[in-house]
Amino acid sequence: MNLHSAELRVADSYDPHAIAGGKREAVMRADERIRLYLYAALFVTDLVAVFLGFVGGNYLRHGTHLNMANMAASVALLPVFAGIAINSNAYAIETLRDTMLGASRAILSLLFAAGALIFFTFYMKATLELSRAAFGVGVGLSIATIYLGRSIFVRIVLRNFRESLINEIIIVDDVPFASNDRFSVVYEAAYLGISPDVQNPLMLDKLGRLMHSADRVVVVCSPARREQWTLILQSAGVHGELQAPEMRQIGASEIGWFEGGPTFKVSAGALSVRHRLMKRLLDLFITVPVLVALSPLMLLTAIAIKLESRGPVFFKQERLGRGNRLFLVYKFRSMRVEKCDENGHRSTARDDDRITRVGQFIRRTSIDELPQLWNVLRGEMSLVGPRPHALGSRAGGALFWDVDRRYWYRHATKPGLTGLAQVRGYRGSTDHHSDLTNRLDADLEYLSGWTLWRDISIIALTARVIMHRNAY
Repeated sequence: MNLHSAELRVADSYDPHAIAGGKREAVMRADERIRLYLYAALFVTDLVAVFLGFVGGNYLRHGTHLNMANMAASVALLPVFAGIAINSNAYAIETLRDTMLGASRAILSLLFAAGALIFFTFYMKATLELSRAAFGVGVGLSIATIYLGRSIFVRIVLRNFRESLINEIIIVDDVPFASNDRFSVVYEAAYLGISPDVQNPLMLDKLGRLMHSADRVVVVCSPARREQWTLILQSAGVHGELQAPEMRQIGASEIGWFEGGPTFKVSAGALSVRHRLMKRLLDLFITVPVLVALSPLMLLTAIAIKLESRGPVFFKQERLGRGNRLFLVYKFRSMRVEKCDENGHRSTARDDDRITRVGQFIRRTSIDELPQLWNVLRGEMSLVGPRPHALGSRAGGALFWDVDRRYWYRHATKPGLTGLAQVRGYRGSTDHHSDLTNRLDADLEYLSGWTLWRDISIIALTARVIMHRNAY
């Protein structure tokens, strides 16, 4: 594919910030923020309910006298309960609409937390001053207050935010379609100038921005276009469905329903909102202190680059991130300005004549990657994830996505500063197709089995490969 021809196909009408009406994108982001606020409010409601339950239990058992051991136990219980509840999906879209479902998850989390606390206190032999009766009554009252708090909360949510809980959009491509447009926004592909063109990074960015913050995307298209749209939806990391009227006659099971016709699911987001929040908190927890600690080293590196060769300190390049959206990645410049390859058509080789002396050192020690901590701080990247590649990157002379169509699936999550492929030693030039497929297999393995502990272990293992034989 010729990238320049790709630019010509969409450049005249392409505006990533005004696509399909910037107002709708802003509304969708606002709806997502509303949902996050509701999660936070529900979380606080549960904590208050548990605390009030234990205060009530203490009062019923001891009257006006506060047993400090019991109150301390309730305070110790709260963070344990919070951690278990978050991990048990007690704060998800469905729990904002279903009192019984949300309350059952929160109550089970409370019982697990209470059991863990009781086991710990017995194991540490710290039960002499703890009133078992007050603790038991406190747990019982907490269950009641959780259910009551959740019931009131869900009623308020359904009364005031029913239409803000889920963002649904429908994309109509090359077929006629009539929508009642009650709970969704309909985009006409022909009118917007969009198509499922996986050979065009700018079109992928356009589609990625269109679907950004959508909880559900339904595509209505002809059977001939379904395979292309499936690839788009899977790489965008969204809950994606294709409408298939023939499913009604086939009588297929496990199908959905949207705007008067059956659908079948072809993609789901790589990470839930809860997991994305956990991953983001880990990124910030590590990135902020690391940036502060490494700022002297980064300043010295910038000075060394300026002293050796003319040109900017940083090298900036457009790459595809989560949901196929383009962003600028930052690196310390390691090549001479006049020989920099902006599109990444030529992979860096050993003894590459484009690299400066300072560049050789910072590439060998991975110091050149440190400015990407700024990308992590901005939320464009994560500490762990598939590495973002230059748009013109090739393996064995072919563009990455031409070597293996699964390449697009890695964009279902944020790109990373390091990843499973990197800790396994898959770095350096991609002279052969296998150089890409090895990395791709590792990236897809990471996406299929994400856990917070896996991210932490990859970060720890990265220390072993900061200096690697393929880092040049």
